[in-house]
Amino acid sequence: MRIGYARVSTQDQHLDLQEDALAKAGCEKVFQDFMSGARADRPGLIDALSHLREGDVLVVWKLDRLGRSVKGLVDLVEELANRKVHFQSITDQIDTSTVAGRFFFNVMASMAQMERELIGERTKAGLEVARKLGRVGGRKRKMSDGKIESAKKLLATGMPPKDVSKNLGISVPTLYRWLPASRRV
Repeated sequence: MRIGYARVSTQDQHLDLQEDALAKAGCEKVFQDFMSGARADRPGLIDALSHLREGDVLVVWKLDRLGRSVKGLVDLVEELANRKVHFQSITDQIDTSTVAGRFFFNVMASMAQMERELIGERTKAGLEVARKLGRVGGRKRKMSDGKIESAKKLLATGMPPKDVSKNLGISVPTLYRWLPASRRV
């Protein structure tokens, strides 16, 4: 039996391309996840693995859909081999039922890991340059210095925190985060 596994990182992404390719590859069942490949607790993958029997083939559209680290991929394919289950990646043209396929899998897994690490390094370098240029990442602050001063004055007049937060267009927890009871004077 050929069992497919499809994954995207977020709910707003679509699995159509992967599911079509898995159907064309002859998968009788396809399991799916909508979460990061870095997570070990992917219910769709766990379910797919539990359905695999000796002689079956786990099929993915692309190698990175299965996992994020070389070690994780190699360990998973090794676990499948121990269970006498084969692995196939359609796009990467990997089929572990052959010697060449097993070799190619190890090479591709190493290259995928290197690519992820290079992306991480470039991202870190870009963030460092941005910080040096005075840019700060993340969401804009809800509480400006003016809002903090206004909140202090309104609280000093005895206005309830709920009304202060409504007046400033912020949530009560945001108000408390910026003006804990110990700092309000």
